[in-house]
Amino acid sequence: QVQLVESGGGLVQAGGSLRLSCAASGRAFSTYAMGWFRQAPGKEREFVASIRGPGRITYADSVKGRFTISRDNAKNTVALQMDSLKPEDTAIYYCATKPDLQAGPYVYWGQGTQVTVSS
Repeated sequence: QVQLVESGGGLVQAGGSLRLSCAASGRAFSTYAMGWFRQAPGKEREFVASIRGPGRITYADSVKGRFTISRDNAKNTVALQMDSLKPEDTAIYYCATKPDLQAGPYVYWGQGTQVTVSS
């Protein structure tokens, strides 16, 4: 069982920055794929970014060039640096994980952290 706890959300003006962090419990963190997803009011949850094995980073087109995902395997954490934020980035952001070699959807999810971008 893996537990995930997100932090770092808040209210920011358009053009500003926020850094989200996700702390994971459990062993063998480095062998797990880590992802960030978000869900805006009235919309379905959508993929934001993921980091898997070394160099295997993927971003949604909507955040490419503005968001940066990174991980610290020694601290069992993954971060999402969000720059040049836009009002349409407003959502609840979720951290998720699964064993890197496991196909299929992410298995473990955090409770989410609210990000609000004002215009």
